[in-house]
Amino acid sequence: MNAPSAFPDPKPVPPYKHTPLFPLGPDTTPYKKITTEGVRVEKVLGKDMLVVSREALRSLSEAAFGDINHYLRPGHLKQLRAILDDKEASDNDKFVAFDFLKNANIAAGGVLPMCQDTGTAIIMGKKGARVLTDGDDEAALSEGARDAYLRRNLRYSQVAPLSMYEEKNTANNMPAQCEIYAEGDDSYKFMFMAKGGGSANKSFLFQATPSVLTKDRLLAFLKEKVLTLGTAACPPYHLAIVIGGTSAELCMKTVKLASARYLDALPTQGSADGNAFRDLEMEQEILKMTQSLGVGAQFGGKYFCHDVRVIRLPRHGASLPIGLGVSCSADRQVLGKITKDGVYLEELEHNPAQYLPTVEHALGGEVVKIDLNRPMKEILATLSQHPIKTRLSLTGTMIVARDSAHAKLRERLEKGEKLPDYFKNHPVYYAGPAKTPEGYASGAFGPTTAGRMDSFVDQFQAAGGSMVMLAKGNRAAAVREACKKHGGFYLGSIGGAAANLAEHCIKKVEVVEYPELGMEAIWRIEVVDFPAFIIIDDKGYDFFKELNLG
Repeated sequence: MNAPSAFPDPKPVPPYKHTPLFPLGPDTTPYKKITTEGVRVEKVLGKDMLVVSREALRSLSEAAFGDINHYLRPGHLKQLRAILDDKEASDNDKFVAFDFLKNANIAAGGVLPMCQDTGTAIIMGKKGARVLTDGDDEAALSEGARDAYLRRNLRYSQVAPLSMYEEKNTANNMPAQCEIYAEGDDSYKFMFMAKGGGSANKSFLFQATPSVLTKDRLLAFLKEKVLTLGTAACPPYHLAIVIGGTSAELCMKTVKLASARYLDALPTQGSADGNAFRDLEMEQEILKMTQSLGVGAQFGGKYFCHDVRVIRLPRHGASLPIGLGVSCSADRQVLGKITKDGVYLEELEHNPAQYLPTVEHALGGEVVKIDLNRPMKEILATLSQHPIKTRLSLTGTMIVARDSAHAKLRERLEKGEKLPDYFKNHPVYYAGPAKTPEGYASGAFGPTTAGRMDSFVDQFQAAGGSMVMLAKGNRAAAVREACKKHGGFYLGSIGGAAANLAEHCIKKVEVVEYPELGMEAIWRIEVVDFPAFIIIDDKGYDFFKELNLG
């Protein structure tokens, strides 16, 4: 036996000095007190311990998910108003920003959520060392989120896999994503986020190499990748870029937190200890680059992004993860905390009307009115007279269908059946509504990301359907080619203004087919002055292709 029987005497090492990876500055968040119930202080082993009841956790979570589906941060609203006041903003930038402000004002009434995609419930908690609970924190916080979705006019977006290919909506928006960390002393701190599918889908990880780490190469790399974000997630964006990370998952976690401005209080320079920091100079460079792209707030202009956060992280010498992500115009996150003094939630803006201009400006240029109750042939002939980027006002009947309904209709074609007349005689609107409040014709009902239906277009148009499509975001070249081949059109609507559409534009909603699909059913809706833009026309012109997004 040549192996040593014991470890050798350890070599002397210097004392350990811990440097937090994310050394955040003081919390300057304005909070409101929710309650003092369920919180008390008790002595344990001579120390004051904060004892938090299960109900305090549940009620804080319910209040958080109620608030973030109806209210926005004042800073976000100020940025929208700044677009209206900017002489360099395009007419379409201003039209979209004004629509968002009107939407925020309607959502603040507490009935219609600001977006029909009311999101996945995401909860992050940081539990202090002197905080005691009954140990069921994840369940309590998830229950509060569930209660908000059940009690309010919010959409259930979570589907449970029954097998690899079968799924069923959970009908309560559960499960929530809940992560709890041990951090701090005598308080319990939280971030609550409702993350819609559109913005979540615009989260990208690139496993780059250290050769990218020169200024010119990195900026060129980022410009190319920022363009891949497109407009489907409802810009203007809060864009987050993270360079580095001790793992791929930490890189992407940091992207999400940075997009919510959770890491704004990081230091602005690095150190030999390896702390994360914000690069303020690069943030301004990237912001100027996004303004020069011409994409704008969905339909051309300057405001592709409200702001940019660039976070630099330490990394393994052989790896360079780079992450991109956005928070969209439904900018839904809120901070919370529980201390010995009570349960608190970040104070969001309950009076967004103060950011509206005193007189409604004529924004967005001239408007072409389209009567959707005319025969499809006449609708197509009218649209054919106008170029891409033309602003439209739609009145009449539309059919609503998206992923699941499209799959059902494709099954018909593949069985040798025809498309139903309603799908050929009316424009199709890609959307899925939130719950309809009592006394309303519709719940929040904004457009879905169009790209998810790209693979259906050529087959459907060849069969006489999908001749006029309405949704948000850029589309694949195959859609452009199909419209040129079959004489179809793709119209873009404003993503992120679902409450405004429900309040002012959608007058009647009824199920046409497949009610078992829930919000994915095929619906018939009647609309008045529904705003849209011509994005792809029957000649093969594509607005987004001009911006290298097509």
